[in-house]
Amino acid sequence: MTSESSDLLAPLDLAFWSIESAEHPMHLGALGVFTADSPSAAAHAAELLAARAAAVPGLRLRIRRVLLPLGGAARHPAPGFDPLDHVRLAAPVRDFHAAAGALLQQPLDRDRPPWEAHVLPGADGGSFAVLFKFHHALADGLRALTLAAAVMDPAASTAPPAVRAAHPREHSQEHSPWWRALDPRELPGRVAAVPGRAASAALAAVGDVGRVLGIGASVARATWGTRSFAALTARPTGTRRTAGVLLDLDDVHRVRKTAGGTVNDVLIAVVAGALRRWLDERGDGSDGVAPRALVPVSRRRPRTAHPQGNRLSGYLVRLPVDDPAPLARLAAVRAAMDRNKDAGPTRGAGAVALLADHVPSLGHRVGGRSLAHAARLLFDVLVTSVPLPSLGLALGGCPLTEVYPFAPLAHGQALAVAVSTYRGRVHYGLVADAAAVPDLERLAACVRAELAGLVAACDDRTSLIPGPRAT
Repeated sequence: MTSESSDLLAPLDLAFWSIESAEHPMHLGALGVFTADSPSAAAHAAELLAARAAAVPGLRLRIRRVLLPLGGAARHPAPGFDPLDHVRLAAPVRDFHAAAGALLQQPLDRDRPPWEAHVLPGADGGSFAVLFKFHHALADGLRALTLAAAVMDPAASTAPPAVRAAHPREHSQEHSPWWRALDPRELPGRVAAVPGRAASAALAAVGDVGRVLGIGASVARATWGTRSFAALTARPTGTRRTAGVLLDLDDVHRVRKTAGGTVNDVLIAVVAGALRRWLDERGDGSDGVAPRALVPVSRRRPRTAHPQGNRLSGYLVRLPVDDPAPLARLAAVRAAMDRNKDAGPTRGAGAVALLADHVPSLGHRVGGRSLAHAARLLFDVLVTSVPLPSLGLALGGCPLTEVYPFAPLAHGQALAVAVSTYRGRVHYGLVADAAAVPDLERLAACVRAELAGLVAACDDRTSLIPGPRAT
């Protein structure tokens, strides 16, 4: 234990670190599939990842408890950091997703920097995959993207503008002691401003209390009298299964332009329709089913000087699984998302992550496991979007052709859905408790069928619109 650190975990990071258990690992992941240019491409990729990881400061950080604040933790450079402890070359595999599921169910070593990269050679020799795992306390989706991009080929390793780390000089004064930053000529003005600043701080504190009470009331309303849906809940077994779905982004835009809304609205509606198809195929029935989806919202400021640390809120959306019409489901999702956006990401039950800021560090440490059990009371499924750069990525000259993001699976829940767009295609990454959802591939097939159904419904609507009369 040490108290010497300037990189204390933010409250939400500490919450993610504290709620983890062997059956409930809190790491996110991504499975990238590359075209192999030689039989040794996978081995060469593993060598490159290990060599480049040694030069990425964010990959050298481990998490350790601190003396103060009580119950807190901080990121520290790991002494004797060896990338070979984190980059592993597997034996050839026939099914990348089967291998990814088995690897995702294994918790990260909490005594080392909490990340891993598993290189999976394809049995056919024509491709290989890399499964990245990052603990949510080390990186959120944007930060994980930055870290992963840093070990790709140099031409593609530039971080996206939204998560670019500032040059040290850009924020050096922000961390310099106040006496170094103070110009004596400014002293009278600063002293005169103290009462006004104190009043502003007091008003801000009152506003924070009001916001906390409002979020708490919304959470209570969202959980009161609700029932969990058996297909989306599970007794944690610690097992994981993954599946990936590739869709044409042009089809998504076609639906958006015809029916309205945003790309994200369409992608969420696809999840709702896929769940309906899946439940009906299983014989579980979809009548009266409207599960609550938590849609995370990033609150990170563009070009932040400190890209590490989670800055998350969220929207809570009822998925209209019980509605039989694809376009009506999309309209319902669009209306729900519009209501959430009008209220903003700091209000409503979906903003529950913001309450972490008001829990003392020791509270996270002591109550973390209890908090983990409460997730299933608030939402039934996580549906998150992970941004990816539009430029092509490569590793060792081998192009990245597919990339499936994976979200952590909340305690007691059976399914989490993450979505990314890359190179004109939409990639759905599905993670499930393997015991609760042994037929995840069927759900993946329902995702494909649902987008096809939306496109067909849009085509039917267009055909009913009368064209210009011939003269």
